[in-house]
Amino acid sequence: MSRSLRSAVRLCRCALHLCWGVAAAIVLPWLSPKARSFLVARWSRQLLDVLGIQIEVDGTPPTRGLLVANHISWVDIFAINASATTTFLAKDEVRDWPAIGWLAERAGTLFLERGSRAAAQRARRLLIDELRRDNRVGVFPEGTTSLGEQVMPFHGALFQSAIDAEATVAPVLLRYTEANGRPTAAAAYVGDTSLWQCVRGIAATGGLTAHVAFLPPIDSGAGIDRRHLAHRSHQAISHALSRATHPHPPGST
Repeated sequence: MSRSLRSAVRLCRCALHLCWGVAAAIVLPWLSPKARSFLVARWSRQLLDVLGIQIEVDGTPPTRGLLVANHISWVDIFAINASATTTFLAKDEVRDWPAIGWLAERAGTLFLERGSRAAAQRARRLLIDELRRDNRVGVFPEGTTSLGEQVMPFHGALFQSAIDAEATVAPVLLRYTEANGRPTAAAAYVGDTSLWQCVRGIAATGGLTAHVAFLPPIDSGAGIDRRHLAHRSHQAISHALSRATHPHPPGST
């Protein structure tokens, strides 16, 4: 199958899958938490499949706590949800993404308004409430997306909610590789790239794999402050990325 034909088929399947998602999202608020979680995970796995993205998961997803991950693509949320259904805090403009924004809102995504201290405080209270309910809550503390070649600095403010809720912090490494196993920026949603351009680029790429690595959780207690918590989480993800992209040859130490 030619690349252009493969891309067209995947885009058509993606459109149909989004339609099914819209229909399913209508009933989500009336489902039990267990049924809602199952449906979100299944839909997320199927979305990756129709786009031609395989998923590889390392580590054990935590049952609760604050998940903090590096951020590369709009696909990140679905890659995590495919293996561990999570309530995410996303930037407010995600609401305006065609279909995906509406689906994210119906699935329980929390939205962060930018530009005011009051909005930041509201987001913090939302996170604390969710964490105190023993839910999994996901955030991207870089505050923006990158090509995935390195982990950008983490904003410490989002970590305060874990301290206030006495919740653990679970670092998560996200990365994407092509068919030969090499890192790729094919899924990156950065710069002036539009959502449509990003979706088309993914659909046209063969052998794309999303890697989700759940790293050991970090205790937010014992007097730790948010900057230290952000630093430890950043360090854990950065080291995991380095090991994944520059593995030691056999027999080395």
